[in-house]
Amino acid sequence: MRINNSSIVNRLGLADGLLLRQWKDIVRKINVLKIQRSSNGRVVFTLSGRIEAEDVAELQRLFDLEAPGRHLGLDLKDVTLVDQDAVGFLADCEANDIQIENCPPYIREWIERGNWTERGKNLNSRRKRTSSARPSAGRKNRE
Repeated sequence: MRINNSSIVNRLGLADGLLLRQWKDIVRKINVLKIQRSSNGRVVFTLSGRIEAEDVAELQRLFDLEAPGRHLGLDLKDVTLVDQDAVGFLADCEANDIQIENCPPYIREWIERGNWTERGKNLNSRRKRTSSARPSAGRKNRE
């Protein structure tokens, strides 16, 4: 009896390919962003992992919980990946005097390359309305 090795290899290759694709889909669906808060005269949020659109709202909520006038910073040294919404959010942060530390070069390039000005104006006006409606929950604008 002769065994067709190429048939076995093809089946194994197909099975490996399907498993690899399924594994990649699982990993892609796991969006893990770790946020650590530290305070020593100013508040720094250290971020680790991927920043995606869903995380932007959570970060904004955390900023809004801080006392008005509090100096905020973001430490991005352990950030591995960002999407377009996250880059726009980071550009908005800088426009609002939130200091970004340890920004990976590729993220810095995207912030500087992007046209975030109009987007930032829209978000800033929304933030102003929010902070004036809820002064205790919003951040004080530094203009």
